[in-house]
Amino acid sequence: MFFSDRVDAAQQLSQSLQRRKGHRPLILAIPRGALEIGRLVADRLDGELDVVLVRKLRAPSSPEFAIGSIDESGWTYIAPHARAAGADERYIEQEKRAQLALLQDRRRRYTPDRAPIDANGRIAIVVDDGLATGATMVAALHAVRARQPTRLICAVPVASPEAIALVRPLADEVVCLHAPEDFGSVGRFYQSFDQVEDEQAIRLLNASGPRIARPQ
Repeated sequence: MFFSDRVDAAQQLSQSLQRRKGHRPLILAIPRGALEIGRLVADRLDGELDVVLVRKLRAPSSPEFAIGSIDESGWTYIAPHARAAGADERYIEQEKRAQLALLQDRRRRYTPDRAPIDANGRIAIVVDDGLATGATMVAALHAVRARQPTRLICAVPVASPEAIALVRPLADEVVCLHAPEDFGSVGRFYQSFDQVEDEQAIRLLNASGPRIARPQ
């Protein structure tokens, strides 16, 4: 176990990103767990915090297992193992619609009175609390790259070697503190890995950015 909790992970991760301090980086967290990490990283680097809204596409018989991912525009990544996991074309289309609807709802909740912070011409750092398959990060990096940052960085406390190999070609830089061969799952590398709810995520986002309404 490498981290006591997400705060500990964020403190360690921010140390590895210190050379970005003073460059006004834009920290983009993947909700919801990564907002706790993104909040602290943004504070330590004197950057701004925002969300990049993406969702994993869930395997039919194992909702925690990703067979792909989708971003707000509807762009989709389908993993090579999707068919082997039992996802046919009909299932994938249904799952895409379900996750896109959830993304639209989250956008209304998280930033109801403002547009996403513009990443154009800025250092953009996409953070998550860990990568298992890397599928969700694929969609996040694709979404942020489309906004034309000057440099795109993927930063995570822990990841599987397979996930690192998947996302490395999509970022200008990958910062990962640990990539153990015997990965298993993200949660096993945290002593405390509590669920982050929408209300807490929105408070974290509010702490430095424009004031936004809490969900009703």
